Amino acid sequence: MANNLVIVESPAKAKTIEKFLGKDYQVESSFGHIADLPSNGLGVDVDGDFSPTYIVSDDKKSVVKKLKTLANKAQTVWLASDEDREGEAIAWHLKEQLKLKEENTKRIVFHEITKKAILKAVENPRKINYNLVDAQQARRVLDRIVGYELSPVLWRKVKAGLSAGRVQSVAVRLIVERERSILEFQTEASYKVVAEFVSSEGKTFKASIPKAFDTREEAEGFLKECVGANFKIADLTTKPAKKSPAAPFTTSTLQQEASRKLGFSVSRTMTVAQRLYEAGIITYMRTDSVNLSDDAKQAAADEITSYYGAEYSTPRDYNTKSKGAQEAHEAIRPTEMSRHEINQEHDQNRLYDLIWKRTLASQMSDAQLERTNVKIENNQNDKIFTANGEMIKFEGFLKVYLEGTDTEDEEQDGMLPRLAVGEALENELMTATQRFTKPPYRFTEASLVKQLEELGIGRPSTYAPTISTVLRRGYVEKGTVEGTEREYEQFVLANNKLTTKTLTEKVGSDKGKLVPTDIGNIVNDFLVAHFDKILDFGFTAKVEEHFDEIARGNEDWIKMIKDFYKGFHTDVKDVAENAERESGERILGTHPKSGKTVLVRLGKFGPLAQIGGPDDEEKEFASLLKEQNLGTVTLEEVLDLFLLPKNLGDYKGEEAIVSNGRFGPYIKYGSMYVSLDKGEDPMSVDYDRAVELIEAKIKADAPIYHYEELPVQKGVGRFGPYIKWNGMFINVNKKYDFDNLSDQDIVTLIEDKKRKEIEKVVHHWEEEGIRVEKARWGRHNIIKGKTKIELPKTVDAPALSLEEVKDILEKNTPKKATRKKAATKKTTARKSTRKKA
Repeated sequence: MANNLVIVESPAKAKTIEKFLGKDYQVESSFGHIADLPSNGLGVDVDGDFSPTYIVSDDKKSVVKKLKTLANKAQTVWLASDEDREGEAIAWHLKEQLKLKEENTKRIVFHEITKKAILKAVENPRKINYNLVDAQQARRVLDRIVGYELSPVLWRKVKAGLSAGRVQSVAVRLIVERERSILEFQTEASYKVVAEFVSSEGKTFKASIPKAFDTREEAEGFLKECVGANFKIADLTTKPAKKSPAAPFTTSTLQQEASRKLGFSVSRTMTVAQRLYEAGIITYMRTDSVNLSDDAKQAAADEITSYYGAEYSTPRDYNTKSKGAQEAHEAIRPTEMSRHEINQEHDQNRLYDLIWKRTLASQMSDAQLERTNVKIENNQNDKIFTANGEMIKFEGFLKVYLEGTDTEDEEQDGMLPRLAVGEALENELMTATQRFTKPPYRFTEASLVKQLEELGIGRPSTYAPTISTVLRRGYVEKGTVEGTEREYEQFVLANNKLTTKTLTEKVGSDKGKLVPTDIGNIVNDFLVAHFDKILDFGFTAKVEEHFDEIARGNEDWIKMIKDFYKGFHTDVKDVAENAERESGERILGTHPKSGKTVLVRLGKFGPLAQIGGPDDEEKEFASLLKEQNLGTVTLEEVLDLFLLPKNLGDYKGEEAIVSNGRFGPYIKYGSMYVSLDKGEDPMSVDYDRAVELIEAKIKADAPIYHYEELPVQKGVGRFGPYIKWNGMFINVNKKYDFDNLSDQDIVTLIEDKKRKEIEKVVHHWEEEGIRVEKARWGRHNIIKGKTKIELPKTVDAPALSLEEVKDILEKNTPKKATRKKAATKKTTARKSTRKKA
């Protein structure tokens, strides 16, 4: 038994650290937090001193038991969780739950998992920093109070199952307000004039009129004036300029740049970075500091000098602009600057390459540029064309890296030929192109992180979970619209002849952008109307500053929570008692035949249209199409929905009916349901199109083989090609020719799947109808009927008894509701007239 027990948060981190410490050290993982507020209650004494109640969850009890046994046998316990507030809280919970003694407990921190850093940490242990613990407790308790008190109000006043959160709700507000500014934006057209000129040396370059023309008449008139005009250089200025490198990565800038350059989501970036950190390849990935250690700067200088020359090396420090930044931390950087690339999995290799280049570039010389501005006049009018050029005289850091941007400028400086004042130019082509003002850009994950950081809302550890939460809750979704075609006009002057063209461009793409859903809009409006303080950007940022002051030891966290709770709790009670129910209802007009009110609102299963107001006994309902939303759908579009379901005719003795449901529009044919193609309008589907879809579905479902007298079908799903047999879906990998599967291929695939299904069963109590099976990533599932419970990695599944499995099922299976609903004449009438959707 080792004399020293080292406890870290993750198994991967434990494996890496174990390499650097001798046999006298045993490294174990706590698998994150071992204690937290209870999941089935508030867990905070709001009627007393606001003390939180922490419990060890069932899935962590075996971990705590094991660690306690090892700690009792060890001479020294080293708490080696991360160096941020969450890590400090984990260390504190370990000390409390394992009942560790002060004299043989040591806290060590490091920002990189290298032998040098680990040994240095062991040589310099410290005590638990309770200021950091209190800051983490303050955030956890405040967010629990906000969520616990606001969510039930939303259940009563909007819709069951909703949630609210201090940071997540502010993030949703940003997205909602951006979307509304886009919808309210009034596009204005103007005409941008660009000309191609040829110098006396025969070199071609472009120049433009700086101010666009407001009307087509002005633009056309200007081009007419330029027919036969003589052009020459009126002025030419050349100035030296420089471009400096960006600072090394912080958490938020890494998330932004990985999104721009690699297409990573925020959560994907953090997952990949976590793996790189735990493998000892990069420094700690949750930081808001741009500092580099002296050793790191020297290592970068050595690499730059060795590979590019001394003139490319300029060691430099950066100032952190982020509010509340912890300057003792380092920026995200490679642990070894001499490691130019790594041999890990694909995503890790790409992210590491980004981090290495950014770090190296941050310590390189400025790029030296020469910027030229040219003014061009003509003898027909007083309009001046301008051209800007940029020449790189010394690459500097640009040899390695250039930071990306969230928006691309239409025009960028390019290279200009050698020119002289008074030089005559030949005009080869001139265009006046209709351009439209652009609405604000929708947020990407990266630009939302940037906005939150600029507002001082959230900290490095909160960005990824905040975005994941609003997406998971369905308040926001990733846009799927590719864009629409828009016509625009262009006048062309060539060879002194003026012509007009009509061109098209794609606009309005929201693919991958963050778009609020109907429920997101409704929840936001309700919270802003009734809890404007909680959703105020300044207030939310101020709360973060309080947490920072607590971390510095300048503020008492209990007092801060008490001061917050007084007014907040009063507001919650008032809203719960007096606020009107919110459904996002919007009256569109009246039905042309019945005269009844036509409206849209949020229903139990999502946005719906309704014919009939509160006083009408009989009402009709129809689900909105996926691409429609409560705020913009029109009366005409809604009335079309009530034409569904529509009988398109008989096909081989069965009706083909087009309709719309919770999961989108479809064709019903006998017992078969056939989804329409993505974006296809159900109102445009005719009999021929329905037959086409039905036949395709029949063909896709037709057996390609029979195995053990059961049919085998094939298809293509979310995860690629598959065959289906006896209720099993079997993936077909690339070593098979999916279009030409042989009988033997099918038999082999099924036999392999059957063998794997048998091997993955750990326990099977047939009489009880209970199984324990292997799942992905080393986990296990308990399965009983339609109930599936995923066990944490910490549970020894093969050792579970039937009684233990039954106990887990009992604790994790929700109780069925027993409350009966009284059926009134009104609700009965509503049910009887509901359209099937």
